[in-house]
Amino acid sequence: MKIDIVTIFPEYLAPLELSLIGKARTTGVVQLDVHDLRRWTHDVHRTVDDTPYGGGPGMVMRPEPWGLALDELAADAAGGAPGDGAGQAGDGAGSAGDGAWSGRLVVPSPAGVPFTQALAHELADESHLIFACGRYEGIDQRVLDHAAARMPVTEISLGDYVLFGGEVAVLVILEAVIRLLPGVLGNADSLVEESHADGLLEAPGYTKPPTWRELPVPEIVRSGDHGRIARWRRDQALLRTAARRPDLLAALAPDGCGKVVGLPREARGAHQLLEPACPRSQRHALSPRKQQR
Repeated sequence: MKIDIVTIFPEYLAPLELSLIGKARTTGVVQLDVHDLRRWTHDVHRTVDDTPYGGGPGMVMRPEPWGLALDELAADAAGGAPGDGAGQAGDGAGSAGDGAWSGRLVVPSPAGVPFTQALAHELADESHLIFACGRYEGIDQRVLDHAAARMPVTEISLGDYVLFGGEVAVLVILEAVIRLLPGVLGNADSLVEESHADGLLEAPGYTKPPTWRELPVPEIVRSGDHGRIARWRRDQALLRTAARRPDLLAALAPDGCGKVVGLPREARGAHQLLEPACPRSQRHALSPRKQQR
């Protein structure tokens, strides 16, 4: 996968040299380059923003440097001639500006679609991603409109809150996307048994010692009975999701809620959390039943 990131703060993306993402870059699984947007400016002050039309607080990022950056990065990946900036510095015109571009443009924005595990998988299937890190009051809308006529454009929101800029959002998105690429994780099963892999939150995890500060590890996960352990983890995932993210249960497949079995004594009745969260057609299956042995 090829990844280009355009930002006015390249240093902000330094963590992408660390840990498994850094290893993926070293081994060639990912070709990742960070670009300073100011490289595509032409004035002595390297200006990237200006006051908004219509008034209002803050500044908006100018379209010219963004246009030239996308001309070059998207055309390079397509094997064409990059934008040469031969037009007036104020119009962002380049030889690639009117042709088709390669890749998918991702723009972190509080006005974007919510970022989900499903969207992470979708992005992981792309061969080339270009991230545009906005700042101030965002990027001039014409940049996105122009790009959308030449390549897929997706604005993505991490949640219902506002950040200083898109850089930290790009770090989050790339953590989620790159870990899905073949060869990045040492154990591919880690992608199966984790939160959101099957629409549920992950069950709690435990390791040694068996008792810590008078808190024991649940007996069932130390039993060696893999069938019971798998069922217990599924039950815990259902209960945790019902308590914390009931909206996820509502989106499950028709048989997604399943039956809650083998609950510990102190959790009897906890299945009632599931009833209002699961689709009505599944509620008949939620009553606990005795563990089959």
